[in-house]
Amino acid sequence: MSPIAALDVCQNGSVKRLEKTGITVEIDSEILRLLDRPRPINVERNGSFDDRPHTITELSGGSIHRNHEDSSRGIEQNGHMNSPGRRPSSGLNSPMSSTYFESHPMVADAWESLRRSLVYFRGQPVGTIAALDHSSEELNYDQVFVRDFVPSALAFLMNGEHSVVKNFLLKTLRLQSWEKKVDMFKLGEGVMPASFKVLHDAKRDIETLIADFGESAIGRVAPVDSGFWWIILLRAYTKSTGDSSLAEMPECQRGMRLILSLCLSEGFDTFPTLLCADGCCMIDRRMGVYGYPIEIQALFFMALRCALILLKQDDEGKEFVERIVKRLHALSYHMRSYFWLDLKQLNDIYRYKTEEYSHTAVNKFNVIPESLPDWVFDFMPIRGGYFIGNVSPSKMDFRWFCLGNCVAILSSLATPEQASAIMDLIESRWQELVGEMPLKICYPAIEGHEWRIVTGCDPKNTRWSYHNGGSWPVLLWLLTAACIKTGRPQIARRAIELAESRLSKDHWPEYYDGKLGRYIGKQARKFQTWSIAGYLVAKMLLEDPSHLGMIALEEDKQMEPLMKRSASWTH
Repeated sequence: MSPIAALDVCQNGSVKRLEKTGITVEIDSEILRLLDRPRPINVERNGSFDDRPHTITELSGGSIHRNHEDSSRGIEQNGHMNSPGRRPSSGLNSPMSSTYFESHPMVADAWESLRRSLVYFRGQPVGTIAALDHSSEELNYDQVFVRDFVPSALAFLMNGEHSVVKNFLLKTLRLQSWEKKVDMFKLGEGVMPASFKVLHDAKRDIETLIADFGESAIGRVAPVDSGFWWIILLRAYTKSTGDSSLAEMPECQRGMRLILSLCLSEGFDTFPTLLCADGCCMIDRRMGVYGYPIEIQALFFMALRCALILLKQDDEGKEFVERIVKRLHALSYHMRSYFWLDLKQLNDIYRYKTEEYSHTAVNKFNVIPESLPDWVFDFMPIRGGYFIGNVSPSKMDFRWFCLGNCVAILSSLATPEQASAIMDLIESRWQELVGEMPLKICYPAIEGHEWRIVTGCDPKNTRWSYHNGGSWPVLLWLLTAACIKTGRPQIARRAIELAESRLSKDHWPEYYDGKLGRYIGKQARKFQTWSIAGYLVAKMLLEDPSHLGMIALEEDKQMEPLMKRSASWTH
């Protein structure tokens, strides 16, 4: 295979390869070639699909429907945010295709609820609010969150409705350029907002956007993941439309470079991973993820790979490509080696010696074997493994975090063997990780004295609730995508059936409580938009697996470790 530094897609869908010596990135280009003509959502599925693994290219054997733009539908020009009681006269009332396969009554209900959540700015849809639950105080649930909008965006892209996603990408890009302060401290140029809100002055008939960069957030934590999700969504938009003109805009190129400048900057911290505070990601309250949380590292890896595809090969772009490739090599080695846990690794750590010195040390992070939690020995199956929550000097967080492990599969941070092992773990520990309502955000819950110390007695993060072992339906789309990529769609189908038994009847809660996810979360909002969108994306992925191409990356076979593993990882 010839070295490829980046891949551009012309507006007609043709592929343009750009060469650079010494940099090799394998990209599933066949999908883009197939994005040149519209078609309805595929309602047929090969009966043998459950029985064998598939590559992303194989899953894209048919064209993906597209180019059914909202702009041709006479979008309502009133500029108001939708309310639950009225729908805009935009034509966005049903799935694009009249042949859409509604295999469950929930599908129509979900689309109706999703469309009610659309937010309009000067007559154009720019995102979806976090929740439409007016039964309790809104707080910031009436805003458009970058991370929350991703499953909504994917649902619209999969249904051939691209305008709202394009508008969202451009509006958030504009907000990135604003001066950002938390109290008296100025944030870096590249920080993307956590959320934004449309304010409508009825008297003056003026609309304005108000962004939150963390200065209004609970805990006042600036988001780390917003910029990563923005790059990932820009790549999904490009893949879905086959049109790279948006990504090639000077403003988008600059926005990506600003994000990359932040996360690739030199610092006293020398790890290839990214140092992050508690509350910087989906785990947006104090939960003991300070350091190098798996969610941020996996998103970091995926955003870097997406940026490698999207960056233009001009003078500035080439410099970033070189930095990205170096970081990807180091990051992939570090994560695959030191964050990976299976039965063999667990036994090795159990037998560690401490206080070792020099490069010959086996216990490189000086982890004390006595710090191994009792639950992990019973949790680890004979076949299976996962990326643990965190690794830092003398401390390993052995908790399972769903989002980080699923993104690791989709981005190919996980090797094929590791991806398969993660699926084995989910099947083996179905009751613990899936239970009666998919899907545990982390496992297990922390409780008692540890809960008081780690969370600061957070009343929302009590055991088996919210981020502390709660069950989040939005994670269904990530699980489904990971299942399809690893050739295990039957796992996703089983999880979706569980969700369909209750999710709509319960009015689309934000999260569920209890060890099995049996109870609607005590503070969960109803009509949570990403719970709705996550279900729709999961359904559409199962019904047309070619959609996987916009949210998954093939393994880069050149991303091999630059050095051999130490004896602690090979014996």
